[in-house]
Amino acid sequence: MKEYQLKNFTNGWFVGNFEPTIFATNDFEVSVKFFEAGDREPRHKQLLATELTAVISGIVQMNSKEFSAGAIIEFEPGEACEFLSVTDSTLVCVKFPSIPNDKIVM
Repeated sequence: MKEYQLKNFTNGWFVGNFEPTIFATNDFEVSVKFFEAGDREPRHKQLLATELTAVISGIVQMNSKEFSAGAIIEFEPGEACEFLSVTDSTLVCVKFPSIPNDKIVM
């Protein structure tokens, strides 16, 4: 058995084609993200990757639409996203494929 801490990975990303990682793969990326109420991420898009975001806890807004625990949101390549954590929240994000520098901040 091995043990890891999310705090030792960049922005919660712990699987994918980057360093540091637990499992290096070009196929997909996985992260767990914790946000406090009011945290934002600027409008951005993936050029080639699809991103799935599962809301584990809390309430978030993506492109001004509100989502709560249990929601899964899909953004296709080139589709822009703007993020606000309305309450403290936890998300699991999966991107596929894993392409370094695919994210463009707009």
